[in-house]
Amino acid sequence: MPVNPIHGVTKDEIVPNLKALGIGEGDSVLVHSSLSSFGYVVGGADTVIDALLDATGPEGTVLVPTLTGRREDGPNNPPVFDVRNTPCWTGRIPTQFMKRPGARRSLHPTHSVCGIGAIAAALIEGHERSLTPCGAQSPYYRLAQKGGFILLIGVGQASNTTIHTAEELAEVPYHMQKEPVNTIVIDYEGKRRVERLYLHDWGTPRRFERIDEELLHLGIMRIGKVGASTLRLISSLPMIEFLVEKLRKEPRYLCR
Repeated sequence: MPVNPIHGVTKDEIVPNLKALGIGEGDSVLVHSSLSSFGYVVGGADTVIDALLDATGPEGTVLVPTLTGRREDGPNNPPVFDVRNTPCWTGRIPTQFMKRPGARRSLHPTHSVCGIGAIAAALIEGHERSLTPCGAQSPYYRLAQKGGFILLIGVGQASNTTIHTAEELAEVPYHMQKEPVNTIVIDYEGKRRVERLYLHDWGTPRRFERIDEELLHLGIMRIGKVGASTLRLISSLPMIEFLVEKLRKEPRYLCR
């Protein structure tokens, strides 16, 4: 559906494009986004959030990454995460999403996600006990197991955090720090706890964009457009399975 370039993108223009891409009522979707990629959006981030919730419906679930991890995180700089107050660095849509009534954020100290919807609580529960940030006990893998999708709005594969899930499941040699770290997590009740977890090692440059053509070829990804923004809708579990198999054969497949 074309967008009026003078008046900007509206919810009524975003929703049918999401549905045409393949998002339906009852679906669960993890959304990585750039608000500015649309051009001008009438109503800003809230309009995009409303459109996502409308497209997935009351039985669906929308997750956004609310990441806080830093290159400096490690034994000498253990992260301190306050679920109510620690800001994310993943953009205006996740920042606004966290303010919504009913939004609930996972307690992982570096790779939290925030969710609204039917299975949001089940997806995020216990994320702070996931030994690695995006591993088998994380919302990223749970979403995949539920048949969920990854939606990239105006961003490329470099923003696709679930690729780390494949790296962690395949146990690639470069991805995690060698020793676990005592992280500090402050929960919704203000309780301060220590969670001993493995954190990402930020030292290895990646080339995640290389998977674009293969995901298209395999039918795992579809591409659409809204305004000036390119949208990529990816079936999460098939992507993970493809990458785990690839990484077990060629551990540095995603490295530069």
